[in-house]
Amino acid sequence: MNYYSTRDRSLSVPFHNAIFQGPAPDGGLFMPDRIPHVSSDFIHHIESKSIIDIGYEIIHPFTSMPPADLHAIIEQSFIFKAPLVEIGHGLRFLELFHGPTLAFKDFGARFMAQTMAYFRSAHEEINILVATSGDTGGAVASAFSGLEGFKVYILFPKGKISALQQKQLTTWDTNIQAIEVDGTFDECQRLVKTAFNDRNLRANKNFGSANSINIARLLPQMIYYFEAYRQADHKADLQIIVPSGNFGNLTAGLMAKKMGLPLSRFIAATNSNDIFPFYLETGDYHPRVSRETLSNAMDVGDPSNFVRIKELYHGQDEGSTWNNIKSEILPHVVSDQSTLDNIHKVWSEFGYLMDPHTAVAYDATKNYPGNNIIVSTAHWAKFLSTINRAIGEDIPEIPESLSSLNNKEEKYLSIDSKFDSFRQIIS
Repeated sequence: MNYYSTRDRSLSVPFHNAIFQGPAPDGGLFMPDRIPHVSSDFIHHIESKSIIDIGYEIIHPFTSMPPADLHAIIEQSFIFKAPLVEIGHGLRFLELFHGPTLAFKDFGARFMAQTMAYFRSAHEEINILVATSGDTGGAVASAFSGLEGFKVYILFPKGKISALQQKQLTTWDTNIQAIEVDGTFDECQRLVKTAFNDRNLRANKNFGSANSINIARLLPQMIYYFEAYRQADHKADLQIIVPSGNFGNLTAGLMAKKMGLPLSRFIAATNSNDIFPFYLETGDYHPRVSRETLSNAMDVGDPSNFVRIKELYHGQDEGSTWNNIKSEILPHVVSDQSTLDNIHKVWSEFGYLMDPHTAVAYDATKNYPGNNIIVSTAHWAKFLSTINRAIGEDIPEIPESLSSLNNKEEKYLSIDSKFDSFRQIIS
């Protein structure tokens, strides 16, 4: 299978080229030239499958890898579960925070790192550039730490991620370099995109992306939607509520549906960075400077994967594309106060703690009752100050993988948001 640029369908490359380029040379994002369809027999017998079985079945049509090699990478990548947890009153959470950095990004980051390592040419050094609004940086650092032939540069916005999130990406040795940027996530993302578009830089160094603009990050995220369906007792008319920022998670879910996963619809739950909900309601897309919220990983003012969603639902014109998209995705916008109220409510009624991003998704159940699955993207312990504000009492013990970070020294560089400052580090 080949992958084309969202800006020019004639620009097409094989899988092993697409995963190293990140964005396409023309600035577009790579998309598979077709979405393969799983068999009805696979769906019918999915309850007997493991997450490894599902992963192989979903990903192998998208790659050129020998079956045994792909299977080995999947086994190395998905060593943790994605349980569907029901807490009462029909509330079900797909917990995607059981990986090493306690966030859903572990699924994509681990697969991407192992796949890049597989295809990397001997003696070649790859410089991975990644902007993070919270969880991506830690997951990428964990996945690439100590991996031969890779140097990772992680840009994060100063003062806009939680203390533990920052520790997860600034306490590594060897090949991980964290960079604090005096600006927003959008500015961090702009620096990465500018680097990819700098021909002089790319003529002398090999760059790769670890954000969801990289198709290797996106493909494995389809797996846990199939896994959610496998675990659901009631499979008819399933609605998936996805907390959404850069929209990679939602895009993966939409691709899973295009592959034949029988889901009813998706609900895109956002914080006050409501660019996509505004598009769903009006047909107009207007990027803007991101707003700072309690659900910081979703503080994105120009979601990269919007162009991929448009490709999936491409119509004869902009109007038909918009109608196709809004027929399968419903919008929901949540304030910070509602986020806090939701955390308190679910904790007091069910003894279940949600992180702020999951609390945004939970809020959508009020407007969209039904057979819902709430995608829970991160462990609550990564957001202690918000949890304390919400529940107003002592919190349970946090996981050792996080508490141990308090004794580690942070190591990072600090720069302004000008590209020249970043260029000096990576050139």
